[in-house]
Amino acid sequence: MRNFHFAGRSTVHAQNAMVATSHPDAALVAIDVMRAGGTAADAAVAACALLGVIEPQSTGIGGDCFALIQPRGEGKIVAYNGSGRAPMAATAEWYLERKIHSVPLTSAHAVSIPGAIDAWDTILRDHGKMGLDTLLQPAIKAAEEGYVVAPRIAFDWKNQFEKLKNGTNTERYLLPHGKPAVAGDVIHQPELGKTLRAIAKNGRDAFYSGEIAADMVETLRGIGGLHTLEDFAAHSTETTSPIGTMYKGHDVWQCPPNGPGITMLVMLNILSRFDLTKFKPLSIERFHLEAEAARIAYMMREQYIGDPQQVHVDVAGILAKEFAEEHIKNIKMDRLLDLPNVAPPMNPSTVYITVVDKDRNVCSFINSIAHSFGSAIVSNKTGILLQNRAGGFRIQPGHPNCIAPGKRPLHTIIPSLATKNGRAVMPFGVMGGQYQPVGQTHVLTNILDYGCDVQEAIDMPRGLHYEGVYQLEDSVPAEIVEGLKKIGHKTTSVVGPLGGGQAIWIDWEKGTLTGGSDPRKDGCALGY
Repeated sequence: MRNFHFAGRSTVHAQNAMVATSHPDAALVAIDVMRAGGTAADAAVAACALLGVIEPQSTGIGGDCFALIQPRGEGKIVAYNGSGRAPMAATAEWYLERKIHSVPLTSAHAVSIPGAIDAWDTILRDHGKMGLDTLLQPAIKAAEEGYVVAPRIAFDWKNQFEKLKNGTNTERYLLPHGKPAVAGDVIHQPELGKTLRAIAKNGRDAFYSGEIAADMVETLRGIGGLHTLEDFAAHSTETTSPIGTMYKGHDVWQCPPNGPGITMLVMLNILSRFDLTKFKPLSIERFHLEAEAARIAYMMREQYIGDPQQVHVDVAGILAKEFAEEHIKNIKMDRLLDLPNVAPPMNPSTVYITVVDKDRNVCSFINSIAHSFGSAIVSNKTGILLQNRAGGFRIQPGHPNCIAPGKRPLHTIIPSLATKNGRAVMPFGVMGGQYQPVGQTHVLTNILDYGCDVQEAIDMPRGLHYEGVYQLEDSVPAEIVEGLKKIGHKTTSVVGPLGGGQAIWIDWEKGTLTGGSDPRKDGCALGY
């Protein structure tokens, strides 16, 4: 059904297994793992570990991880929250006494304890057949023997040159020859390779205690951080149940807070009250409704969401029909809702991986170091680039997302899974910081309302209403941009592409898998 005039790539089809990632090498590694008898979880971890080397601006072992896994694509879905916590010494008072009113994004204070390695270990314990010793080998090889820089990664490297020039140890580790890497360059990271070897040999404890943890703590404390070895040793992954809502006969699942997936579910609850099929997929009305739903949902998120281990978050109340109803009745097609301007503190980078194996184990998996190149702090000797996820905290006593000892920040990364009658039909995600809830909503409604296949749904032009401005990709037709302006939207053209999506559609009747991967990234879907 290619009727939207965007000559994108074709969908990828397979019977046994399918993966979609943001880099071809990672997709290939995932397929290799599954062909060797590994599960979807094994494949996701191996692909992600490799991406942490070859896509350093987006992810790495210095970051966090969330995942949704449904064994055999039926029954209970398990949610993994591998987000790190603030150091135990990080009180709001400490910052306010020093006149720090927001977390500086390239300071040690922006670094929360990295949760990825423990999350990978936990996921493999529950759903894997292989261990970190095997699954880290492709990443080790890339770090030690070198990898070739892909075009989209080079674009980000160039964009972040100033940040890397002024970072901690970043010039040494991430600016070979003092310049940003360009497409086709070969990069070696021997220190990171050595660190990955230690984790492969001694497991997650090698990261959270001993020499590697000591080096991270020494690096952070050396630039004013509050981190201790105890903060690293105490880290653990939360295993929980997903939260969800229904849209067009499908259940849509997200990890619960402190993940922000609830934002996307609120958007769906609002949009479910409108018949989007009355409007064209590329129309003023459709873009306007998506923006209004996003504005309401993001306002909710900034007001009510924090770490439920430390503050009360009324998930059931927010997902109740009444919550959406309150706002829906005020939405008008010829003007914007009068809402307070929301300014979230984060706009990060991420990798999203979706995998379905031959037993139909389903893995929706996301890993991130927050902003592009994270905090721009590389640990002195280990080559670990540290995330700046704690930049997502507010320093505002009384706010649910105010920084506090051992607290997890409001996140941006959200893996998603759509099921029908309890069976998985589509594990999917859209990377790209604050865009993620909107991106997931856009892709899902492209499929369920407009009948797109997974690739068309990902290819279609996008927009993000953020901080009072509607950022629109260049591919959004000029007449839609003009129409949105007429009803009161401030618009701007987006310089870089908005986000990057991956999705796999499961056809249980035919026994086939269909994969799609975003042309806005370097990656692809692969199956066998």
